[in-house]
Amino acid sequence: MDDGPLLILCTAPSDEVAATLARGLVEAKLAACVNVVSGLRSFYAWKGELRDEAEVQLLIKSRRARFDALEAWLREHHPYEVPEIIALPIERGSAAYLGWIIEQT
Repeated sequence: MDDGPLLILCTAPSDEVAATLARGLVEAKLAACVNVVSGLRSFYAWKGELRDEAEVQLLIKSRRARFDALEAWLREHHPYEVPEIIALPIERGSAAYLGWIIEQT
């Protein structure tokens, strides 16, 4: 199995929740770094209703071998019933930075 780096997207309902999730992921060595981006506005359908909500985007840097544990951790600690957890492979990047992601996780 390729153990390459991943970028995982996850939204949170507030800066405070996002910071708690980010800190927990890094402390648990499930993520090397989490960027918290405020000011997101999400439109989505939920339980038959169109929603328009302010959210915060987490950009989580991790690796494939840690994804299952990271997903389980998020499901346990996230306040949403169905949190966004989308993993994208990082195809290219600075070798030193990508190596640091692997080393930290």
